[in-house]
Amino acid sequence: MMHRLVISVFFMLTATTSFCQTDRVAVSGADISWCSEMESQGVRFYDASGNETDIFVLMRQTGMNTIRLRVWVNPEEGYGAWCNKDDVLAKARRAQAQGLDLMIDFHYSDYFADPGRQTKPAAWAGMTVDELKTVIAEHTKDVLQALNDEGITPKWVQVGNETNNGMVWPEGRIDWDASGMRRWGGYVALSNAGYFAVKEVLPSASVIVHFPNAKDDATSAFREFKTCGGKFDVIGLSHYPGWDTWSGDNTRACENAKNLSDMFHVPVMFVETGYSNWDEPRAESVMTDLFEKAIVIGSVEGILYWEPQVYGGWSARLLQDDGTWTVGKPCTPGHKVSSNGAFTAWGSPAPALQVFGQGAHAGIQSVDMTNTASIHYYNIKGQRVYPDARGELIIIRQGNVTTKTLPR
Repeated sequence: MMHRLVISVFFMLTATTSFCQTDRVAVSGADISWCSEMESQGVRFYDASGNETDIFVLMRQTGMNTIRLRVWVNPEEGYGAWCNKDDVLAKARRAQAQGLDLMIDFHYSDYFADPGRQTKPAAWAGMTVDELKTVIAEHTKDVLQALNDEGITPKWVQVGNETNNGMVWPEGRIDWDASGMRRWGGYVALSNAGYFAVKEVLPSASVIVHFPNAKDDATSAFREFKTCGGKFDVIGLSHYPGWDTWSGDNTRACENAKNLSDMFHVPVMFVETGYSNWDEPRAESVMTDLFEKAIVIGSVEGILYWEPQVYGGWSARLLQDDGTWTVGKPCTPGHKVSSNGAFTAWGSPAPALQVFGQGAHAGIQSVDMTNTASIHYYNIKGQRVYPDARGELIIIRQGNVTTKTLPR
């Protein structure tokens, strides 16, 4: 039977003790594109003390440094003017006012684009590939120029969303039954139209090509894309770890990110992540684990949570059976729902989201010893843990530093 080994080393501390480490994930942020639509439905957001506050202020207070905003071409018909150019501009102004960096995510669709749906905008119907290249470039430049004219300069621009099956179907769909340019030609042509349009307006912006499923190896796909002339400055990945498989999923996602970065010599970012907030401590552990592994691997430049501000049952979705829209279920504070949001049932950031500020750094940055009644537990890497954690711990208590090892 393994026994507890307790080794205590006492240091009488009278001020603040720092255990410094400079390693970090450089970009931590969130996609909060739904926020303006939610606010129009009467949804409100609150800080940890229950004070109502602006969502962009709240993201900054949480410790994030970046906001991601999606762009749809013409969502007004049937849905409403959300995530169109004017709505994106309004949200971008709010982000800039808080000193938050900006990532723009072009879907090149009137609604969500994803691996199973890359629906061509209605206004682009019947166009040839060359005509689509032109309208993609015009749409991209129109939105970015409007931002630029207001002194708002996005640092990153996505040309397409989760485009592992291509974009703007059918012309830009990847034909997996073919090879070479017959497989990639349409997609490369349309993606590059977006790339060069970005560079025309914002030469210093980094252009992202975005694939889903970070835990799956995408090196061969990106190699083929690049061989066929595809352009990118950053690889963006979506990463949604499974309920029971999250630890292994996080490991594989970070290892795949490193492989992609090493192979193509570009930064890799998890531009979308999330986890069920039904069990808040579990969700916090998942996000902490992701940051820790990203820091150790060292090739993940950024991690952004997708729509963390969703709470209380709010949603917006297309009902596939009859094509009608259901927008904004009532947001009832205190109503617990299982979702990938990262807010409490009362509309304030849950522990999983706090990781994006506190967990962006590895190691103990600063431990306040002025309150001698406090007891804090840290693991050997310096992350705050619960007192029943296993492994080697550092305990700071009443001016003393104690280390102990518990069975795993």
